Amino acid sequence: MPSYVANFDKLKGKGVDEVWCVSVNDAFVMGAWAKDQKSTGKVRMMADGSAALTKALGLEMDLTARGMGCAPALLDAGGQRSGEVAERRGAGKFEVSDADTMLKQV
Repeated sequence: MPSYVANFDKLKGKGVDEVWCVSVNDAFVMGAWAKDQKSTGKVRMMADGSAALTKALGLEMDLTARGMGCAPALLDAGGQRSGEVAERRGAGKFEVSDADTMLKQV
């Protein structure tokens, strides 16, 4: 998510209306994360505490044994997936869902 905050102006310049961060967390965790990352006005933090949206989008991935959750995908205005689901190859390493990769796809 930090790369989306840092690249917000570039994303807007490419015609992206909004950037959402959906996470299987509660609203309090998402609010604290938004405050910590200074994402207000740039990335809309969306809590999916029951994972209903995550499951509906087919993004659920049971990585609880490794302490990880679902990774993001780029969706267009109609909700169609236009990016790849990120594969995590180590804590904090994103190679297909970081903002630079998404900028190349929009």
